[in-house]
Amino acid sequence: MENQNKKSLKWLWIAIGIAVVVALGVWCAVMARKENGLENVFGIKDNDATKFRSGFVLFTIIFIILALGYLFGGINIKGVSLGTAGVFLIAILLGWLCTLDFTNVPVLKYFHMEGTADSPVKTLKGPIQNIGLILFVGAVGFIAGPNFFKNLAKNFKTYILLGAAIILTGTLVAVIFTLATPKDWGAEYWSGILSGALTSTPGFSAAKEAASAAKEPLITLGHAVAYPFGVVGVVLFVQLLPKFLKADMSKEREHLKLGNQEEKRDYSKFFKCEDFGFLPFALAIVAGLLLGSITIPLTGKGYDGACFSLGTTGGVLIMCLIFGHFGHIGKLSLEVKEGTLKVLREFGLALFLIGAGFEGGVSLVQEIKAAGGAAIVVWGFVGGAIMTIFPMVVGFFLGKYALKLPLLNNLGSITGGMTSTPALGTLISTAKTDDVASAYASTYPIALILIVLASQLMITLM
Repeated sequence: MENQNKKSLKWLWIAIGIAVVVALGVWCAVMARKENGLENVFGIKDNDATKFRSGFVLFTIIFIILALGYLFGGINIKGVSLGTAGVFLIAILLGWLCTLDFTNVPVLKYFHMEGTADSPVKTLKGPIQNIGLILFVGAVGFIAGPNFFKNLAKNFKTYILLGAAIILTGTLVAVIFTLATPKDWGAEYWSGILSGALTSTPGFSAAKEAASAAKEPLITLGHAVAYPFGVVGVVLFVQLLPKFLKADMSKEREHLKLGNQEEKRDYSKFFKCEDFGFLPFALAIVAGLLLGSITIPLTGKGYDGACFSLGTTGGVLIMCLIFGHFGHIGKLSLEVKEGTLKVLREFGLALFLIGAGFEGGVSLVQEIKAAGGAAIVVWGFVGGAIMTIFPMVVGFFLGKYALKLPLLNNLGSITGGMTSTPALGTLISTAKTDDVASAYASTYPIALILIVLASQLMITLM
């Protein structure tokens, strides 16, 4: 009876989603027949029209993607679903749709991307994506912080080895494809594929810095081709593997808790400025952004050459881990409520996937058009899929048989080694515990450093 009620509710939400889409379509069709623009329909004055259109388009797209993405991600086939990654795929679809020519349609023309440098939708590619990433990574850092350094001290060598094995395996595959494919594609294209397969924006940026201006488009194309499967592949891996192994998740959670040495704290002892914990969260974010902005030159050219920085992700993650670990400064509490962290984590992940997916949809269309050939795209997709799957398989067997890691520690470390933010969100849902974030946070920094170095060295040495 309970299962029937759940199915009924699922179909009810699907029907509501379809009704919303149909209603939007009818509304757009009606608007297309009118000569008046959006601003007149809503009673906006002419001097406010541009700002209104920008904000209206931006927030309309965000909430359409959220609604349809969660509906799509909630489709469950034999216990496997895309979850929040459904938001990513819907964002890719709408990103592609926004490259189509709607310039003669009164409403849809505001959603057009190509040739419109001031399009409000471009905001999704920058601020929205970055804000989402900051919220997600910050929440993960606070959740993992209380037990992070104890676990890191205990498993330091294990996580370094696993992270290094994942990045080196992916790099080896990239080198093989570089040597086996036409020379005019070069290491630039395959370094872009590598950063996309491992969903690493810092690796992508490092490759672009090391390449000549003429070769940069190849890096962008490679990243755009490999990125979608890089996201979805790891999300499916962390769901399917426990099912293939027929793992008892309740026992695996117990192994994880024993290994994490959970520490209980009494925060009534310290002063709180407010109940939700937004103040300490904001302080940690600011400190993380400052840390991430520190840049270290890697060559004799100084800041004009290749440089390394933790960036937004690494800096925020480390500072939130530190804040979460200490829990207070003197008598001032640094506690962020568990409920607050879970909301920030999920909402941040959704915003990040909207920005990343939308940019992926737009970039993929634009870069494929620029490449003008199917072979480079097909080979890039195949190579990227291998660079996503093979390192995870190697990492799993290394963690299970050589390093003797419990399953959830292993999978958490793999998501960190793959620098996959969406997969961590999925793993938390699959494992039904936030404790997996500790293994992710332990492996992520070494993987971040190695993917940046690998992306640059491939171009410099090959």
